Amino acid sequence: MEKGKNRWLIAAAAVGIHLSIGSVYSWSVFTNPLNEEHGWGLTEISLTFSIAIFFLGLSAAFMGHFVEKHGPRKAGLIASVFFGLGMIGSGFANSIDSLYLLYFFYGAMGGIGLGIGYITPVSSLVKWFPDRRGLATGLAIMGFGFASLIASPIIARLINSIGISNTFYLLGAIYFVVMILSSLYLAPPPKGWLPAGMKEDQTGKETRKTDLSELTANEAVKTVRFWALWSMLFINVTCGIAVISVASPMAQDIAGLSAAAAATMVGIMGLFNGFGRIGWASISDYIGRPNVYTAFFAIQIVAFMLLPNLTNALLFQLVVFIILSCYGGGFASIPAYIGDLFGTKQLGAIHGYILTAWAAAGLVGPIVASNIREATNSYSLTLYIFTAAFVVALVISLLVRVNIRKVRAANQSAVKA
Repeated sequence: MEKGKNRWLIAAAAVGIHLSIGSVYSWSVFTNPLNEEHGWGLTEISLTFSIAIFFLGLSAAFMGHFVEKHGPRKAGLIASVFFGLGMIGSGFANSIDSLYLLYFFYGAMGGIGLGIGYITPVSSLVKWFPDRRGLATGLAIMGFGFASLIASPIIARLINSIGISNTFYLLGAIYFVVMILSSLYLAPPPKGWLPAGMKEDQTGKETRKTDLSELTANEAVKTVRFWALWSMLFINVTCGIAVISVASPMAQDIAGLSAAAAATMVGIMGLFNGFGRIGWASISDYIGRPNVYTAFFAIQIVAFMLLPNLTNALLFQLVVFIILSCYGGGFASIPAYIGDLFGTKQLGAIHGYILTAWAAAGLVGPIVASNIREATNSYSLTLYIFTAAFVVALVISLLVRVNIRKVRAANQSAVKA
C-alpha cells in the first residue's frame, strides 16, 4: 500500500496536522473574552497555554517510542482524538464556568494531542525525504508556525458571533476531521526505499551522504551529541519565546511604538516565525545543519546585544523579525539534524526526548523575562542575559562539530579494520 504513496501528499498531510495543532499559538485570542465572561485573572488564563506546552513536551517524550513501534497512522489518530476532545471539552468547561476543567481539557488533553501530533508526521517526513530533510520538515513545522495567522482572526470572529463555547465546539470538530483525514494518509516508506535521484548508481555506491550513526533513542541519550542538541534548542527557544511573550510591551518601552503599531508588529512576527522555519530548514540542506545552528547563535548574539539600544522603531522591529526567523528555524531544522546524527531508526522517539527542551523553555523563558522586568523596570538586563546564553549556545554548536569529527573518524577506522 505504501508503495503507492506520494511523498508530497504525505507532506501535505503533515501540514494539515500541524496547521490544526498550531492553533495553540492563538490562545491569547481567548484571553480577554474568558476574562470578561468569567472574571478569571490573566495569569490564570495564561497558565492554560503553559500547561498545554508542558504536556506537549512530556507526551512527545513518552510517545515517541509508540510512533516508531505502531507507525504514524495510529499515532496520528490518537493525536486527533486527544486534541479534538481537548477542544470540545474546553467548550464544556467554559459553559459550566470551570477553570480547572479548562486546564484539564485544553492544557492536559489538548497538550497530549499537541505532543503526539507534532512528532508523528515529522518522523515520517524525514524518512520520505532523505534527499531534502530540511525542506520536508520545514514545510510541516512551518504549518505549525503559520497556524496562528489563520486561526486568530477566525477565532476572534467566531467568539463575537457564536460565543466562546460554540467556538471551541466548532473548531474541535473541524480540527478532528482534518487531523483524522491527514493521519489516514500517513505511512512510513517501504523498507529500503529511496527516491529516484538517490538510488544506487551503476558503481554500486549510494549518492546520498550517510548518517553519522544508527542509534536507538536510549542509545542516543547517552551521547554528548544528544545533550548538545537539547541544550541548543533549549537556549534558542527560551530566548525566543521570552521575546514573543513580551514583544508588545517591550516594543512600546524601548522603541516607543504605539499599542496599535506593536500589535501589528506581533502579527508580522508570526510571518517571520513561519517563513524562518521553511527558509532556514531548506538552507540547511545545502550548507549543513551544524553551519545553520552556528549561524543562528552568531546572528542572535548581535541581535540581542543591539536590541536594548534600538530606539528607532523600524530597526527595532527588523531585529525582532530576524530573531523570530531564527526561533522558528531552530524548530524546523532539529528533526533533520537528529536524522543526520542518529539515523532514522527511532527518529520520532529521539525527537520526542529533544522536545522536552521546549517544555522546559516554555516555562523558563516567560518567567525570566517577566520577573527581571518587574525587578529592574527594564528589559535591558534580560536581553543581555540572553546574549550571554547565546554565547554559550555558540560554543556548544562549535564543540559538537568536534564530537562529530571524532565519531566519523572512528567509523572510518572501524570500516578499514
